[in-house]
Amino acid sequence: MKRLLAGTALAVTALTGAAQAGSHAVSACLITKTDTNPFFVKMREGAEAKAAELGITLNSYAGKIDGDHETQVAAIETCIANGAKGILLTASDTSSIVPAVQQARDAGILVIALDTPLDPIDAADMTFATDNYLAGLLIGQWAKATLGDAAADARIATLDLNVSQPTVDVLRNQGFLDGFGVDLADPNVIGDETDPRLVGSDVTDGNEEGGRRAMENLLAKDPTINVVHTINEPAAAGAYEALKAVGRENDVLIVSVDGGCPGVQNVKDGVIGATSQQYPLLMASLGIEAIAAWAADGVKPQASEGKDFFDTGVALVTDKPAEGVESIDTAKGMELCWG
Repeated sequence: MKRLLAGTALAVTALTGAAQAGSHAVSACLITKTDTNPFFVKMREGAEAKAAELGITLNSYAGKIDGDHETQVAAIETCIANGAKGILLTASDTSSIVPAVQQARDAGILVIALDTPLDPIDAADMTFATDNYLAGLLIGQWAKATLGDAAADARIATLDLNVSQPTVDVLRNQGFLDGFGVDLADPNVIGDETDPRLVGSDVTDGNEEGGRRAMENLLAKDPTINVVHTINEPAAAGAYEALKAVGRENDVLIVSVDGGCPGVQNVKDGVIGATSQQYPLLMASLGIEAIAAWAADGVKPQASEGKDFFDTGVALVTDKPAEGVESIDTAKGMELCWG
């Protein structure tokens, strides 16, 4: 069933496994940034399917827009009051959400960050995510290799998420710049690099309209931009429309991260040169399994070897492979895509 809590902006969905309808001992929460981005839709589907399989009652919450921190805090408070055993969270503000997460953990709730690490990362019991730095690194390496000698004179724009610089935004941005060969100043900050090839950055809120607006702003600053990094594929689609409006759609290299079906199709169609594909359904289903284990015997999930989070994998998708950069083509990417 789906219901809207009166007096709040929380979109709430409660799923009950058919075999155990009406009598669950274990409940869990999924809190995403929005309920419209296909990435989070697929994440919810993964959580719902696994919850139904394991007989867990799942309540899902989402902000109105990416960056809606207050709604996420209210959702955590609701989950605590309802006695949830675990929370799966994609945080809009990765540092400001930490006190609310700590309240949940103090109440004995297992908190797992999905996709977006908290700041600090150990503010959650575990993070199930793509290696976002590696995702950025792959598209940076691919862009540099594709340009060849021209990379030395590139004019680079980065279309990021929002001004709070959430961890996922910083990791992808800095990974891309590292892969392209830009010296990072503080790797925890976007925009403090001094490489003269960098034209600038702007924020997109992770959607197509924001991507278009940010691209227009940066083109006004420097109309010779020829490399664009975008936080996700909707922002990439918006950037492409802005470039198309000024006749630049065929001579600017756009790279992105996500791996959704529309994004992979855009790679196939030449709108995006390459994208790093991640797997939100897997993140969510593994998260529900972890909550079930926590409820059953108090065991917490472990990080992948050599990392401080559980790595759910990443693959570079392009039909123009570059030497030295491992990738899959769009046919394989479409088999693995979501949304």
